[in-house]
This record gives sequence, structure tokens and C-alpha cells, in this order.
Amino acid sequence: MTTNTTHTNHSKGRNRSVTRGRPNYAAGFGALLWLCVVALPLYVMIGATLQSRPDYTAGGPLSLPRNLTLSNYTQDFSSGFGRYFLNTVVVTASVVGLVCLLVPPLAFAIVRNRGLATSRIFRIFLLGLAIPAQAVIVPMFYVISKAGLYDNLIGVILPTAAFCLPVCVLILTGTMRDITSDLFEAMAIDGATTRRVFFQLVVPLSKGGLATIVVFSALQAWNGFLFPLVLTQSEETKVLTLGLYDFQTQHGVDIPGLLAAVVLSTLPVLFVYLFARRALVQGLMGVGGK
Repeated sequence: MTTNTTHTNHSKGRNRSVTRGRPNYAAGFGALLWLCVVALPLYVMIGATLQSRPDYTAGGPLSLPRNLTLSNYTQDFSSGFGRYFLNTVVVTASVVGLVCLLVPPLAFAIVRNRGLATSRIFRIFLLGLAIPAQAVIVPMFYVISKAGLYDNLIGVILPTAAFCLPVCVLILTGTMRDITSDLFEAMAIDGATTRRVFFQLVVPLSKGGLATIVVFSALQAWNGFLFPLVLTQSEETKVLTLGLYDFQTQHGVDIPGLLAAVVLSTLPVLFVYLFARRALVQGLMGVGGK
């Protein structure tokens, strides 16, 4: 009986080993097909930026670049793209700064104070998730104009940061709730003040959530279109998303120049993600293991 059982187990083990050793051609073909689908737009975009407009028009989007050139990138910066880039950096950095200044103390207060007033404040922030920017753009335009902030980067920064707050508060409160109460009790026994608890306990254990709200608010500000479109007018306050319209001329669209601007505007976001990806994943998964 024991011998038969042992023989059966060995047979199952050999079958599993054989199954594991067989290559999965279907999965490999599917992965290769998906890679081609993803890589083709990148090839078209980068290939177009490395050739002149006449060469691109003559060869088409799938043609190999013959005479490599970086003139599209240099032309973008000489035609005002640098100013748009700087304005976008200012808006993004300011929005991220406001979010990082306001959200952590607010989330900490919501988590530690279980009163009725705190619960209502949290519900008000959650209500903001259901309000789209398009629904309030007209009163927002009126308020910004009356405040003298129309055609000013501050007039873009404030509403952008305001619409980032609900999601960021929701993310960070979830992160802070995963911090065990034993740690707070230990700090209280040591006589730690609220400020010390916040900076020495909560902030270090919330790095994942902080990275998440930084990336989220940076993406919202960097890719913002509606607020800059409605609340700005002059060239001095134009951002990247509006600057892409400059590639539309009376002779058509300068596709190589436009795609070069798209590549340049994508690089900062890509770098932010590459440096913060580990903390970002940690923030999305929570800190329950700490």
C-alpha cells in the first residue's frame, strides 16, 4: 500500500516536472503580439521625431529614418516650447507642494480624531470625488476673475490642487489607518507630543502613500488641460498641453515637431515614475505589514 502510494506520488512529480518543462508557445506568441502592438506606436513616434518634415511626408509614418536629425527638438525649444515647459514645471511643483503641505496633517487629524466633526469633514472631501471639473468651470472662472488671478499661473495652481485633495486625502488616510495603534500607544507612553508622533512615526511609515499622492498630483497638474484653457490667455502663461496647438499651421500639422514635443513632455513624468515606482506600489498596497 505504501509502495503504491509512493510510486503514485513519484509519477505525479514526474508529470509536473514534464509539464513545467514544456514551453508555452501560445503564451509566448501572445506576449510577442502584445509587444508589437505596444512597440509600434513608440516606433512611429520616436522615428518621426528623428526625420525632417519633408522626409516624413514622403516616407510615411512606418518608414525608417534615413537622414537622422534632432532639428525637431531644437526647433521646439526655439519656438517657445521652453517657456511652456517652464510654466508647466512651476504649476506642477506648486501643486505638489500644496498637496504635500495640506494632505498629511489633514489625513492624520482624520485618522486620530474619531469625532463627529472630523467624520463630516472627511465625508465632504469624499463628496469632492463626485464633482467633475467641467461642472464647476463657469463659477470657477468667475471666482478667479474676481480675485484678479485670471491669466495668472496662480489661478491655475489653486483649482488644480483643490481637485487633487479628495483623492489624495482618501489615499493617505487609508495608508495611515494601516499603522497599528500599538505604535501610537508606545509613543504616548514615552511622552511624545502630537508633533513628534506625526513627524517621527506617521510620516516615515507613510512614505508609500506620500509617494502615491505626489505622483498622482504631479500627473494631474502636468497633464492639466481644462483649467489652463479657460483660466489663461497669453503666451506667457501657456503650458505644454496648450502649446501643442502651435504645431497646427495653415499648411497642416507639423507631425514630427508635434511628436518631438510629446516626447519631451513625457520624459519628466517617466523619470518621476521610474524613481518612485517602488514607493508607489507600496502605497497602493498599503503598509499593513509594518
